[in-house]
Amino acid sequence: MTTAANSHPLPVLDGHNDLPWAHRELAGYDLDRADIAEPQPALHTDLPRMREGGLAAQFWSVWVPPELAGEEAVAATHEQIDFVEAMCARYDEMVPARTAEEVEAAWARGRHAALIGMEGGHSIGGSLTTLAEMAERGARYMTLTHNDTTDWADSATDEPRHGGLTDFGHEVVREMNRLGVMVDLSHVSAQTMHDALDTTAMPVIFSHSNARAQCDHPRNVPDDVLARIPGNGGVVMVNFVPYFLDDTWAAWHIEAAARRRREEPVDHPLPTTRPGIEAVVRHLEYLRDVIGIDHLGIGADFDGVDQLPTDLGGVDTYPNLFAALTERGWSGAELTALAHGNALRVLRECSVRRA
Repeated sequence: MTTAANSHPLPVLDGHNDLPWAHRELAGYDLDRADIAEPQPALHTDLPRMREGGLAAQFWSVWVPPELAGEEAVAATHEQIDFVEAMCARYDEMVPARTAEEVEAAWARGRHAALIGMEGGHSIGGSLTTLAEMAERGARYMTLTHNDTTDWADSATDEPRHGGLTDFGHEVVREMNRLGVMVDLSHVSAQTMHDALDTTAMPVIFSHSNARAQCDHPRNVPDDVLARIPGNGGVVMVNFVPYFLDDTWAAWHIEAAARRRREEPVDHPLPTTRPGIEAVVRHLEYLRDVIGIDHLGIGADFDGVDQLPTDLGGVDTYPNLFAALTERGWSGAELTALAHGNALRVLRECSVRRA
């Protein structure tokens, strides 16, 4: 696990990777059919590339489609968690982790720490009891929505129905605080972000979001929300998705979503040029200026997207980003904070259950 810039170990704790669902679609969770101990060209993630890129801890997203609802969504989320557990059982170098201390213990043994994050409040089926069950199974964050507005929270990419969080939504946030489940505000509307920040007693995360001032997509974080992050103590984990890095790609993505809502074909051509590492650097440096180095992280979104920047095509490529940041004068301490230090701090602060 090294950086291209200085060849010393730099463990990465990434906030969001959709390998569980990608593997489900590729091989039905069958690790004999798609054994990630071997190179898997159809995926962004496998163990050889994880070692090469320094991916030492991962919040594996246990996302299920928003079209699933109620018990169907709950059951599918359990299946996703089952897959993360199956990876840990099969591969000696992967061990389950729920706390910062367990992540650090895994690293001390030369192991990868596997954490779990739920992506979308629909995964709890409207039940605080189910939320507690998911926490008991190891879920350490929940994104309050995915792309669709739920019965209790507005999404960034759907029509608002509640003006942010409902009363039950505020109750969900308080219960997450009590359970030690981090409140993830990626995917939610700006008003939902504000409502959650008004309610939470703990730091929040954005597990895979960028700066809206640098790319005008509703999935990104607006400046008035960013202004609240230092006071909250949270972390914004920048992702690598072109749609959320570059305005031209954002416009394509927004139009594609509008066509899908109208049940029209998405046949307008993609932009001809993909953004590169410099686009990720631009977001990171803007965020560093606005919220400070202590509130940055990485949530690349590998295996959850169909497009990635040039030179950031899989989990082996984190060193390319660190090399680019080093060339721009980022210090070793700043790179460490970005790679894992800040995310570990928030995990540590949120892991204690409250009465």
